[in-house]
Amino acid sequence: MTAPTERARTIGAAVEAFVRDVVAPYESDPRLDAHGPSDALVDELRGKARAAGVLTPHILPDGTHLTQRETAYVLRQSGLSPLGPIAVNTAAPDEGNMYLLGKVGSDDQKRRFLDPLMRGDARSAFFMTEPAADGGAGSDPSMMQTTATLDGNHWVVNGRKAFITGAEGAKVGIVMAKSDATDGTGGACMFLVDLPDPAITIERVLDTIDSSMPGGHAVVRIDNLRIPADQMLGHSGEGFKYAQIRLAPARLSHCMRWLGACVRAHEIATDYANRRHAFGKVLIDHEGVGFMLAENLIDLKQAELMIDWCADALDGGANGGPESSMTKVAVSEALMRVADRCVQVMGGTGVTGDTIVEQVFREIRAFRIYDGPTEVHKWSLAKKIKRDWKAAQA
Repeated sequence: MTAPTERARTIGAAVEAFVRDVVAPYESDPRLDAHGPSDALVDELRGKARAAGVLTPHILPDGTHLTQRETAYVLRQSGLSPLGPIAVNTAAPDEGNMYLLGKVGSDDQKRRFLDPLMRGDARSAFFMTEPAADGGAGSDPSMMQTTATLDGNHWVVNGRKAFITGAEGAKVGIVMAKSDATDGTGGACMFLVDLPDPAITIERVLDTIDSSMPGGHAVVRIDNLRIPADQMLGHSGEGFKYAQIRLAPARLSHCMRWLGACVRAHEIATDYANRRHAFGKVLIDHEGVGFMLAENLIDLKQAELMIDWCADALDGGANGGPESSMTKVAVSEALMRVADRCVQVMGGTGVTGDTIVEQVFREIRAFRIYDGPTEVHKWSLAKKIKRDWKAAQA
């Protein structure tokens, strides 16, 4: 594995300084609630990031992206505060949506939908998951119930979506639906839409365990949404392929950001353990506490190595399927252990909002589910093991 490039180190250092010095003091801002930071707070933080020259740091002025390995280093620094990715515009779902638009969007689509996201002037939402009660798509996207019917030079989309992060307040939407075309172009499609739109109704914003993403996670109804044909992203019937283009690096990006958050939580727990006394000595001198912090170092380093390995594979041309699945499982489970130990080391203080440790614990618990639960990725890897075995027997 190679060390981060000088370019990545320079950008990452600027992002780290900004997040630690400017963003972290906002972690107790009253404009934070159970559904994430308010749009006013987001705008204020992004204004400061813009002034500091660290807004959207993973995309260069000419529109090209850093390599995945470089992005890993930079996004790790942005994650040192739960507000960091929002402030510097590396947060989900915007980061993944920008990546997808950059790969698949036409020049006109990039000017209209991508540029405002890159400038930090707009937030976006990715409408794929559907309510379980409707029998819709979740971990199995082939169960897509949302339909798209061609009517002249427009597509008409109908359906319901669930767990749509940031739908409330978003200005750009990527809607996934299933075309009913019978000419061989039917199947999953993606559409770009301006938000808000009267045909898209937020039924409710769910109360969830995590609270870092603006707008929370919504259940949405789509009633006869008319979308001009030129706002289809890519080609009809290729939506699942585009979803993989987006999801493989997006899973890795989650790992990058939450590694940074757990590094910071570990720093806070370490400081606490070196200051707090019990039974005649500082906590860290009790093996039960010191060993937990030592185990944190091991898990943090293993997570870092897995992220770098996966990033190198993606940069080397791998399709990202097994690599991102293995990394998502290993990193999310390792970081869960780290966050849990940080809470335990800090005792009662660890379950309060006096530090970000409690929030990081909640966020990491949710991370083990979104972008594919651990069990789905293990199942996918098990299928690959079986395919490889059969191929070896042939």
